[in-house]
Amino acid sequence: MPTNWSPESWRALPIKQMPTYPDGEKLAAMEAKLRLYPPLVFAGEARRLKASLAEVAEGRAFVLQGGDCAESFQDFTGNIIRDSFRVLLQMAVVLTFGAGVPVVKMGRMAGQFAKPRSSDTETIGGETLPSYRGDIINGPGFDAASRIPDPARMETGYFQSAGSLNLLRAFATGGYSDLHEVHRWNLEFAARSPLAARYQDLASRIDETLAFMAACGMTSTSTPQIRETDFYTSHEALLLPYEQALTRVDSTSGDWYACSAHFLWIGDRTRQPDHAHVEFLRGVKNPLGLKVGPTTSVDDLLRLIDTLNPANEAGRMTLISRMGADKVETLLAPLVRAVKRAGKKVVWLCDPMHGNTISTANKTKTRSFDAILGEVSGFFNVHAAEGTWAGGVHVEMTGREVTECIGGAHQLSEADLADRYETFCDPRLNAEQSLELAFLVSEELKRRRDFTPLAAAAQ
Repeated sequence: MPTNWSPESWRALPIKQMPTYPDGEKLAAMEAKLRLYPPLVFAGEARRLKASLAEVAEGRAFVLQGGDCAESFQDFTGNIIRDSFRVLLQMAVVLTFGAGVPVVKMGRMAGQFAKPRSSDTETIGGETLPSYRGDIINGPGFDAASRIPDPARMETGYFQSAGSLNLLRAFATGGYSDLHEVHRWNLEFAARSPLAARYQDLASRIDETLAFMAACGMTSTSTPQIRETDFYTSHEALLLPYEQALTRVDSTSGDWYACSAHFLWIGDRTRQPDHAHVEFLRGVKNPLGLKVGPTTSVDDLLRLIDTLNPANEAGRMTLISRMGADKVETLLAPLVRAVKRAGKKVVWLCDPMHGNTISTANKTKTRSFDAILGEVSGFFNVHAAEGTWAGGVHVEMTGREVTECIGGAHQLSEADLADRYETFCDPRLNAEQSLELAFLVSEELKRRRDFTPLAAAAQ
């Protein structure tokens, strides 16, 4: 690991999941072009998110992070962005009432264009081609031309991210996020859900709270917090030439910030302590995430935390557990225990998606809703046992009614997958499954809230 950090110091180190661009001059020219473009996010926004995540680290808030497995250039429409944002808002309101604490909202949006792959190549019908690595790198079509990494895709990714951010900011502050509207949407969902009776208690409590607030004069007109919300963007920092090109010095602090998103994370396949991705992210001041998978050792985890957050700053470091429903309690507990014993200030999130991917008989990738819920429950069990705060959930979802994950209240089966299986990468929860998960997690939070050591200490 280099002693002194710079935005390009990662280039001297080994790197995984990096595409091979056939034209180095074309790549360098695109990086130079992007360096001249305005930042997509600002340092002050990233600092505000870090302050909110510090509250989560102290057990005073909860995180909802969700969005597409990998965004697609062809899905760049206002309706698709709106629908995913709307479901995240609905989930956040439900979780706020369940946890009794603020919910920090982060979308896997406006930049989640690159995906790690388990293999550099893909074989179909005897033909082998480079793997699809996300629209910012190459195309999903199974032909040689589509699979060639093209630097021009970075510029498309930049402009689509800018457009998405513009719309998301308008939704967050322009009245679309009004709490009364979001609650009305939830009531519509509950009325058509097979689990309607189960959700009625929460819906009634929200109704009572809104009525009380109105009686006290706190309306959408008088109270901005009712009609506006903070919403942050996040993605896996995988394509480092793109990330470096959008890294800027903050004029107020002199610090470097990655300005492609408010929050960036390191994936389970690129978390090697002496490799390029860790080197790049250790030097930017954004809040950071780190995926923690089944092969993560205590020693490696503590070393990574020390490398990425040497000042042990609350809100800087988020650990995203992705173990699988059948392994989470066994594998996560020693890691949580070691991090607590070492006095590390971190946020723990549960990613119940990646460890629960299965294939059907016809080799269609899917995920079981029961397994997803099981991993979330196991995650809460571990933190309850260790006396730590289960800080949030990280899910792959969409605002559309796709049929990619089996189960849920409507009991989607393997036979239903073909109806609307639209993902190019991993299966996502659809809008109803996402909101159903939020209601079930809300019940879990309500059940546990008054019995956690953090809650007891606060009383």
